[in-house]
Amino acid sequence: MGSGIAQLAARAGYRTIQFDMQETMLQKSRNAIETALNRLTEKGSLSAAEAASTLDRITFTSNQQHCQADIIIEAIVEELSAKAILFQQLSALNTPTTIFATNTSSISINTLAQHIPHPERLAGMHFFNPAPVMKLVEVVKGRQTNAHVTERLVQLAEEMGKTAVECTDSPGFIVNRVARPYYLEAMRAAERYGAEPADIDALLEATGFKMGPFKLMDLIGMDVNFAVSQLVWEALDKPERLQPSSLQQQKVTAGELGRKTGKGFYQYL
Repeated sequence: MGSGIAQLAARAGYRTIQFDMQETMLQKSRNAIETALNRLTEKGSLSAAEAASTLDRITFTSNQQHCQADIIIEAIVEELSAKAILFQQLSALNTPTTIFATNTSSISINTLAQHIPHPERLAGMHFFNPAPVMKLVEVVKGRQTNAHVTERLVQLAEEMGKTAVECTDSPGFIVNRVARPYYLEAMRAAERYGAEPADIDALLEATGFKMGPFKLMDLIGMDVNFAVSQLVWEALDKPERLQPSSLQQQKVTAGELGRKTGKGFYQYL
């Protein structure tokens, strides 16, 4: 996700810094961005010069001291403590006007704000996977978020060619809350009635959905999707209709996380 967001920012004309603690991940990210830009060039959507200048605008670094910017978008592991620690560290490196955005898909902005030095400068900026392709971005306002922060993030999303939707902090925000039954009912049909994931996907795609729930879970990542379901379920006082699936939990435990591991509900290797 981070590489996709970096690509979008650079294409929008911004000098962009992509940070990761691991050099191998940075190289993987650079390769992914180069591949994506080359595909756009081959399709005629981007000139070779534009692709080269986009890549030139991105600095890849494993040195956190280089992470100084007007807007910082965090896209790390979906854990409250990890995000809080990172924002605390970055706050010490940046100016009093730096805006901090989290790409969380489900962690409460209000809860995260309690653990960082400047909660008024924090908002959610939730991209969807793959970020360069999916048009929607949720801009999530916490109780303490300044209005100019969400306004600037909406502007940035639009400069990236996205449709920005503003919402207030709530469990799952808009999309992930509404989408829970799409995944959960599909897995219940597979668990309780023996329906095959491929058949369920085919049926739903035939009715107009762009991607069936099992393909989509594999694309998102089983661990990420399960974590979102767990967080939304717990935040809403554990209603039975939103109880996370044991089938998906088994996949996570087995390390079958979808495309990124080569196996999920489908085999990719």
